[in-house]
Amino acid sequence: MSREKTRDKLVELIEPLIESKGFELVRLDYAPGRQGRLNLYIDCDDGVNIDHCEMISNAVSDLLDDHDPIDHAFILEVSSPGIERPLTKKKHFQRFEGEKVKIKTEKEIKGRKSFSGTLAGTKENSIVIELEDDSIIEIPLSSVSRANLWYPKQDKNNLLKDR
Repeated sequence: MSREKTRDKLVELIEPLIESKGFELVRLDYAPGRQGRLNLYIDCDDGVNIDHCEMISNAVSDLLDDHDPIDHAFILEVSSPGIERPLTKKKHFQRFEGEKVKIKTEKEIKGRKSFSGTLAGTKENSIVIELEDDSIIEIPLSSVSRANLWYPKQDKNNLLKDR
């Protein structure tokens, strides 16, 4: 089975369990191999702490033991999405409208594949970004290969001081 198919199967298996515990599966990364890895990034309205990660890790571990979807040894890691959290669903883009983002696309759009700026909004099948040069670009959601909140270094330092 391909890496993508295995990943999709894992999402299908794990996401309902995580949601039943009151969390959202923000992203699942799967890397097969001798030192395989399964990384889960979870979130909830009140934020994620170490106890949440441990609870989800134990529940997912039990689920994977029961269903055995991975036929090799792997390390399971559960964590919060972090300060520069990934944006993987349309609702993430809606939730973080007005925030700074970095977007990478599968194919070139207007001669480039990498964009950074302010998330200006969403449309039915696309997101709108106000780029750093104040121009506006609309990116089809289907073209997004990676998207994250983005805090330039000076913003990140100020954000960490406020904690």
